[in-house]
Amino acid sequence: MEKFLSIPVTNEQRQLISATGIVLIEQESTTVVHVHYKASTATDVVVITHAAAPAGNESMRDAIQDALVSALATPWTHVAFEVNNLPFAVSGITVG
Repeated sequence: MEKFLSIPVTNEQRQLISATGIVLIEQESTTVVHVHYKASTATDVVVITHAAAPAGNESMRDAIQDALVSALATPWTHVAFEVNNLPFAVSGITVG
């Protein structure tokens, strides 16, 4: 069963990203988290852009990872897991 993270985006509705097939979540910079999927190529990376975090702060990555673990622990009928209380506002989600 496919699972999704439902992430709130500033000035938009929530956006869904797949919660399955993820091999790595990394804090790419102070404003970007990358979500890498199996057989990663440039098109297999979701880019989550967020408000600036202090240098060395990976709490946004940690929050996405924690949400992923929680989503995968839900019953199979709960397809979309709402990600709430992120430490920084998300301004955009793209496939890069």
